[in-house]
Amino acid sequence: MSAIELTGENFEQTVLDNDIVLVDFWASWCGPCRQFAPTFEAAAENNADIVFGKVDTEAQQQLASAASIRSIPTLMAFKKGHLVFNEAGALPPQALDSLIGQLKELDVDKAIAESRQQQQ
Repeated sequence: MSAIELTGENFEQTVLDNDIVLVDFWASWCGPCRQFAPTFEAAAENNADIVFGKVDTEAQQQLASAASIRSIPTLMAFKKGHLVFNEAGALPPQALDSLIGQLKELDVDKAIAESRQQQQ
């Protein structure tokens, strides 16, 4: 499945309704964004169990601002509605594959519980 376009209207619901969501914040004028796009699309095709979304920061300036995007491309990963990865820069294919593997293995409920225990 190829990446879907995310907007201010469907972003939150997409993140909340799916187990794992990877989001690429990009712009058409951004060279590194254009270089990363085929890597992101290939990962989307190879991982049908994950939702891959793209946010055009020029068309969705309010959403980019709400997500505190300061540099593009920025890749965010959500698991069970929780932001678990946020990094600017284009990842090489091996790094993206590794991230996807880690996301699939991550027990987000356990990580949240451990984080709460440490804060007490």
